[in-house]
Amino acid sequence: MRPINVGWKIVFVAAAVFGLAFGAERLFVPDVVPVGFAEEPQSLWSVQVAFVLRSVELMAAGAGGIALVLMFGAWARSRLRRGAV
Repeated sequence: MRPINVGWKIVFVAAAVFGLAFGAERLFVPDVVPVGFAEEPQSLWSVQVAFVLRSVELMAAGAGGIALVLMFGAWARSRLRRGAV
């Protein structure tokens, strides 16, 4: 059995964090919208929680995306080196 590549570990952890933050946002603050678009008053804690959870989602998605791009670049580089030799 091969050990999992470190890049894939980062992608899986980022996907898990994204999924947890996304689920928590939908569970705890499902109807919160940006303050400027709200038709009715919203509690401050719900807006803050939604902001923090959305920030965590975006950071996890960014980290996962960067890891995928770097892994693809490393894979392409190894394929090119094998073809050149």
